[in-house]
Amino acid sequence: QVQLVESGGGLVQAGGSLRLSCAASGRSIRFYVKGWFRQAPGKEREFVAAISWSGTITDYANSVVGRFIISRDHAKDTTYLQMNSLKPEDTAVYFCAAHDSIATMKQSGESEYWGQGTQVTVSP
Repeated sequence: QVQLVESGGGLVQAGGSLRLSCAASGRSIRFYVKGWFRQAPGKEREFVAAISWSGTITDYANSVVGRFIISRDHAKDTTYLQMNSLKPEDTAVYFCAAHDSIATMKQSGESEYWGQGTQVTVSP
């Protein structure tokens, strides 16, 4: 059984920063691609960022390039999403995900494992 637990969400003013964390437990998925998705009210879930198991390859949605940074710590089996220069349109529930392919995550929005999500609210 695999569990992904997100933390770090909250309320922040536009221009501020937040760091989300995603801790994995249960069966080891250290060699999986890890990623982040988000879903705003009334909208479909969308890809945000992903990182390869080695940490050497990352990919981002165009809307967050230059503002968000994804990273991972294998020793802690934890993935992070550093979010800077936040905008009100970044308001959403953010989900951690684990899969075997960055391309699949980004192009189809699919993932083998999902977290429960953490709310991020950016006020104007």
